[in-house]
Amino acid sequence: MQALIISGGNLDMEFADSYIKDYEFACTIAADRGMKFFYERKMTPDYIVGDFDSVEPEILHYFQNVDENSRPVILQFEPEKDETDTELAVRVAVQQGCDRLHLLGATGTRLDHLLGNLHILGAAMRQGVECRMVDKNNRIRMINRGMKLRREEQYGTYVSLLPFTPQVVGLTLKGFQYPLNNAVLECYHSLGVSNEIVEEEAEILFREGVLLVVEAKD
Repeated sequence: MQALIISGGNLDMEFADSYIKDYEFACTIAADRGMKFFYERKMTPDYIVGDFDSVEPEILHYFQNVDENSRPVILQFEPEKDETDTELAVRVAVQQGCDRLHLLGATGTRLDHLLGNLHILGAAMRQGVECRMVDKNNRIRMINRGMKLRREEQYGTYVSLLPFTPQVVGLTLKGFQYPLNNAVLECYHSLGVSNEIVEEEAEILFREGVLLVVEAKD
């Protein structure tokens, strides 16, 4: 099952409208200020999660008072908590049995939130759940096992592979402009940035470690 999570970062509305048309979501979740997207689009999410310190009070009030039959489940937390609103939203999606999460509004001007959200990708990965963080220019995933990328389905032109563990061991890249064979990719090095797919299908293989896979376009 797939879930849509709208977080409170910068969100290109035209992009978001186009993106969500391509998928069927079993569960939709607004993380705090992410409920503004649903409000402006006259949509009601299944869940609203957060401490609600960054959303306009009238938007929260609206969802608290929609028709009882379509009212979202509202989970409010204290501002002094260990998790971000986005992490709580991901947790709810996993609890609902969703195994593919689409996270929009998770990038933007707050670099600390962006870096924190990258770790949330890893939290989902550890539970066997695919979580992709997407904006107008990037699709970001975290993997601990190999994967294939079809050129006709790729997101943009570039594929960057960044180690999220000190080493990624036995890295082999097939179908890329810059192939690798049984290499070791280490932190503090930019070797994996800006590769390109040159065949119909590209493959990423490795034995140990965790990779951040960033498909990007200018």
